[in-house]
Amino acid sequence: MNPLLDRLRSRTAAFSHDLIMIPVAWIAAYWLRFNLGRIPPEFVDSALNSLPWVLVIQGTVFWLFGLYRGVWRFASLPDLVRIVKAAVAGTVLVVVALFILNRTELIPRSVPVLFLGLQVLLLAGPRLLYRWMKDHRLNLSSGQRVLIVGAGRAGEMLVRDMLRDASRAYFPAGFVDDKPRRQGSEVHGVPVLGRTEALPEIVVREDIDLLMLAVPSATAKEMRRLVELCEGTGRPFRTVPELRNLMTGQVSISQLRPVSIEDLLGRDPVSLDWEGIRAGLSARAVLVTGAGGSIGSELVRQIAAAVPSRLILIDNGEYNLYRIEMELLERYPNLCFTRHLVDVADAAGLDAVFAAERPQIIFHAAAYKHVPMLEDQLRAAVRNNVTGTRLVSEAAARWGCERFVLISTDKAVHPANVMGATKRVAEAICQTLDQESVCRYITVRFGNVLGSAGSVVPLFSRQIEHGGPVTVTHPDIERFFMTIPEACQLIMQAAVIGDGGEIFVLDMGEPVKIRYLAEQMIRLSGREPGEDISIHYIGLRPGEKLYEELFYDSEDLVATRHPKIRVARGSGGLITAAPGENVAALEQAAAVDDRAAMANILRAMLPEWHPEPHGQTVSTETVSTEAVQDRRNADA
Repeated sequence: MNPLLDRLRSRTAAFSHDLIMIPVAWIAAYWLRFNLGRIPPEFVDSALNSLPWVLVIQGTVFWLFGLYRGVWRFASLPDLVRIVKAAVAGTVLVVVALFILNRTELIPRSVPVLFLGLQVLLLAGPRLLYRWMKDHRLNLSSGQRVLIVGAGRAGEMLVRDMLRDASRAYFPAGFVDDKPRRQGSEVHGVPVLGRTEALPEIVVREDIDLLMLAVPSATAKEMRRLVELCEGTGRPFRTVPELRNLMTGQVSISQLRPVSIEDLLGRDPVSLDWEGIRAGLSARAVLVTGAGGSIGSELVRQIAAAVPSRLILIDNGEYNLYRIEMELLERYPNLCFTRHLVDVADAAGLDAVFAAERPQIIFHAAAYKHVPMLEDQLRAAVRNNVTGTRLVSEAAARWGCERFVLISTDKAVHPANVMGATKRVAEAICQTLDQESVCRYITVRFGNVLGSAGSVVPLFSRQIEHGGPVTVTHPDIERFFMTIPEACQLIMQAAVIGDGGEIFVLDMGEPVKIRYLAEQMIRLSGREPGEDISIHYIGLRPGEKLYEELFYDSEDLVATRHPKIRVARGSGGLITAAPGENVAALEQAAAVDDRAAMANILRAMLPEWHPEPHGQTVSTETVSTEAVQDRRNADA
């Protein structure tokens, strides 16, 4: 059917209804005036003679006041206000017009007042009744019975959306909520049945088919508790997006999604000094190395939103660089940017880029980071992580850049692997240059990011998709995690507040056991660890540590003006000899692929580099449900 024709019919029907209500209200006003008894004939004649004027005036006012812009199906408080305004204005005009015509002869003074009240009642009443009937029509024979966790704003919107849904696919059976003031109350006629800890009993009692988590502002800790309760019911569950992702301020059934591992491991939304960040980055030429990688590409997106004068992208991966270029062209069509297919270890290529672009701020995100792979790829690690950092940082000094931000890692603290050792040398290079150059060199150190290329989350997802097993290196191994956007936002914040020479440490929260991560990802896929998908413990891989650290014991963490960023100060992990001489020797050894010489030089530079013996493994084990529960009890 034609939507325009449909809307026209709807408006015509509504206007016809209101025209009929005008004479009903006018005559009823006389009837009430005479105490619901017989109206004297002269007053009946007066009422009927005045009625055409009343109809024309009141009908015109109704139309001019926009009573037919809204739809009865969604009648609300603004519609009621509009009706009251139209009724008042129309009644005043009617009285004025009748006074001019016949001095309001035989029109009792109470009639206009009664007429006004009856109009509001007869116009608003059917609209609200129609909406109520549409929203509360009963159809118990179909639709999943839904229990909503959270009776706040998001829960109220979900219920409203379900009640409006013509397909009746979902039936809201009730809420659970922990706020005492909501206990025993109703939202759109749907009762709050109890607190969240009673969720398993309520699910059984009410014969619930589906759980909906309507708590977009919940912290990761709260989400973990709610998800455990939902898992205990054996019913499927869905959640609304996080509060910061609900850009429209509306919540609907279509926005519901499965709970993700980010919901359980993420933290409270980061509060940033966006004005300071924009002031530090806008109207400046900003260069990002490794711009096509996981961290680099997200940095590019965040920086693009800060409106730099020019954004310069460097990456040695053709496809990654192409992909971020296409994204920028689509999302930021007015952004001035260039891209360069250059290796950070290519001195001539870098110098050409700096000469042409003259960047003012540099984010150095290019690095090799896969720990086990780099253990037998020492030359590649040195060339990219050490030589690449030296060449880019020296170019920054040579071409008069303002700031250089090195993206480092928690693996640079007490390094037990090639990746961590080379990144610690990169940190030392930047700290040395900061003392010799006008350019301010800032290092930002943090742990793992969820969903980055080569990280454990995509690996577990593929293993679960293929039916398992999920491979975990050790039952006790744990890591720090944060989301990529959060890490990049904090990097930008650190870049703005840094004065030079600092090693900023991002607040990573509490470390997470990889075993817990694997179990939760299996459960979130709708299966049970140990029953549907097994977990195999395969032993620590080359270069892996059980626990990661963000700073040395000898380093003091000093607060900054941002609560999630601290400065590591002290003599932790000092490079014993002059970094410049050792870096030169290291690069010479790398040039001829002398692995023994490279290892010896790294050990000389980093006396704390004590690689953990790769033989620290546990026997390959398939975890059972009982074993998972025993370990969880032990952790508790």
